[in-house]
Amino acid sequence: MTITQTVEIPADHRLVIDVPREVPSGKVILSYTASPETAPLHPCPICARNIDPETGNPRYNAETVAAIEEGRAMMRGEIPAKKFSSLDEMWDDLMKDDPAE
Repeated sequence: MTITQTVEIPADHRLVIDVPREVPSGKVILSYTASPETAPLHPCPICARNIDPETGNPRYNAETVAAIEEGRAMMRGEIPAKKFSSLDEMWDDLMKDDPAE
């Protein structure tokens, strides 16, 4: 059984919900869906600063986009991920890849 009720969220963010008597008592799952006119572009206010309001896409530079895609490819198993047995071993590997050093 699904019941939909549109409500206005007050300034104090407190709701009292009257459930119809036809609904049996017991545990339920309540879900929240923001209406399109009030929904933020991103649920995280910190991340939302990196969302282009016109396109809704993240504003990342090319290097960041490439790094994200590389990480996703590693998670999919398309690229072998490096594994280290210690922090020092990882740090040494990071430093040898740095062309400025």
